[in-house]
Amino acid sequence: MVVETVFTPVTAIIGGAMIGLAALVLMWSIGRIAGISGIVAGAILEAEDERNWRLLFLAGLFVGALIASLITGALDDVSSIASTPVLIVAGLLVGIGTRMGGGCTSGHGVCGISRFSQRSIVATTVFMASGAATVFVIRHLFGEGV
Repeated sequence: MVVETVFTPVTAIIGGAMIGLAALVLMWSIGRIAGISGIVAGAILEAEDERNWRLLFLAGLFVGALIASLITGALDDVSSIASTPVLIVAGLLVGIGTRMGGGCTSGHGVCGISRFSQRSIVATTVFMASGAATVFVIRHLFGEGV
């Protein structure tokens, strides 16, 4: 099975600008960093006043993605090449890595680097190197998705 990747620079720029704008609005409005793993953890663990904005933010992620996919049809041909057990293990590993790294790519990569946080620069470098290594191993050593 051949996996085709199509780069669309205009939509990538628009999406990146929207992510940056959302992070900026969240920081300016309530002084919070738009790190999704922290927002999810707080939605589960925090008191009601902290929980409400987190749940709204997370709902906005899903609703925004749904609206974008309905308008563009971008998800019409998307299917996973991985089995359900592989997806579950991958999700658990991402969750463990997020806890070990003290945050996720949105918190470190978008918000941390823009604040020149050395910790975030190191974390994002490790995230990206790990992702590149994983793709190399899965595609070139195991021959999956090629």
